[in-house]
Amino acid sequence: MDAECRCHAEGMNSEGMKLYRPRRGRVFAGVCLAVANRFGWSPTLVRVLTVLSIILPGPQLVIYIVLWILIPGEKD
Repeated sequence: MDAECRCHAEGMNSEGMKLYRPRRGRVFAGVCLAVANRFGWSPTLVRVLTVLSIILPGPQLVIYIVLWILIPGEKD
């Protein structure tokens, strides 16, 4: 089943499947808000988990910067 069919089967429209950085509600670059909106999670939870993961050793900060570049901003 492709993404469009799954989308309709789950009661979501195709806009719910898109990942973009909203212009409003950003704290820094909007990456955490974009991920939270995409998966229906709390933006605060995603932000806290992001900060906690950056404290741990690993490539989290690099991944955040790459997502910042790759996730398009919200259109006007």
